[in-house]
Amino acid sequence: MWDRLLIDCHVATMVPARGDPLGIVTNAAIGIQDGKIVRVGKRTELAGFKAAEVVPLGGAWVTPGLIDCHTHLVFGGNRADEHALRRAGASYEEIAKAGGGIASTVAKTKAASASELIDSARRRLRALMAGGCTTVEIKSGYGMDTASEMRLLNAARALGKTEPVRVVGTLLALHALPQGKDRAAFVAEAIDEMIPAVAKAGLATSVDAYCEGIGFLPHEVERLFEAAQHHGLAVKLHAEQLSNRGGARMAARFNALSADHLEHIDETGVAAMAEAGTVAVLIPGAYYALQEKKKPPIGLFRSYGVPMAVATDCNPGTSPLLSPTLAINMACTLFGLTPEEALAGMTINAARALGLEGEIGTIAPRRAADLAVWRIESPAELAYWIGHPGPERRIFGGQDA
Repeated sequence: MWDRLLIDCHVATMVPARGDPLGIVTNAAIGIQDGKIVRVGKRTELAGFKAAEVVPLGGAWVTPGLIDCHTHLVFGGNRADEHALRRAGASYEEIAKAGGGIASTVAKTKAASASELIDSARRRLRALMAGGCTTVEIKSGYGMDTASEMRLLNAARALGKTEPVRVVGTLLALHALPQGKDRAAFVAEAIDEMIPAVAKAGLATSVDAYCEGIGFLPHEVERLFEAAQHHGLAVKLHAEQLSNRGGARMAARFNALSADHLEHIDETGVAAMAEAGTVAVLIPGAYYALQEKKKPPIGLFRSYGVPMAVATDCNPGTSPLLSPTLAINMACTLFGLTPEEALAGMTINAARALGLEGEIGTIAPRRAADLAVWRIESPAELAYWIGHPGPERRIFGGQDA
């Protein structure tokens, strides 16, 4: 006997079939046992199975729980003042060079207590959960020394233990150069101290960096990635957001899970990502907030078969976005994704960007029963509404959450 049987629903499995990118099953049922999906199919096909609880969904649509594969949720304060500066004409680079930007958040984060960091991040996390997320990646990056980065990752871990959501920790080891810090010494600390300590504590599954003129250059990130892989950690990269530094191409050499942003990537970089199986994570919130003009090359990603994920990039400076469905809409309206591509971007392809495609992101046997139940007429509505308010029911590990 199964634990639960969801009936009277339509399902977007996100397991594509020929002519059906969403893998739709109408008049469907989903069997759940021990927190995992055991069967999905037509209701008539599952009619002979028994469950301890049968849950009629009244014709609702069921999708995999949404996955936000790029956030910076744990931080102190905010940067609303910089929003005003940008409206007055200041650029992101100008604000950063004047002591604002990431450096401003680092100072506010260090000044916050552990409970303040967790409580504020919890509010942001719950907003993403209300929007349909059952998995959220949380990067560090606002600590800039080993102890502080571990403090942020410990906060992320605490959230995952106390909220009904899967939290995936990522060490953003090279985010920005701390004020007054020797560049070579900081890179060495990230490689020789930060990565080994985080790996030993099991606080992250991946290592990330910001590869940009105001961040770190490919040769520095390459050394970081070598250290990450030596310690058994996967790699990801903020790449080609403001300029083309060849970061995505370099990340592909390390079989990076993802390269994120990518507004300035060229065809060589796209081809390298395709060969490596690296996911392109699109960040429409930052594109919108920074009023960028150059869009990611969606046509190239399509032609080379690069999987495209979509994320909020929730952070205090360049993407204070707390709605996963708004990110889906923006990926369509700003970048030209189809509704099907955008939904795949926050389910199956987001799972790939986290290296978790064997566990989440699709509704299929042996996958986690992490689901979102929507009162909509078709999945296209999730991209149509400008920030759909969220599912009527969120199921995590087989249970309502």
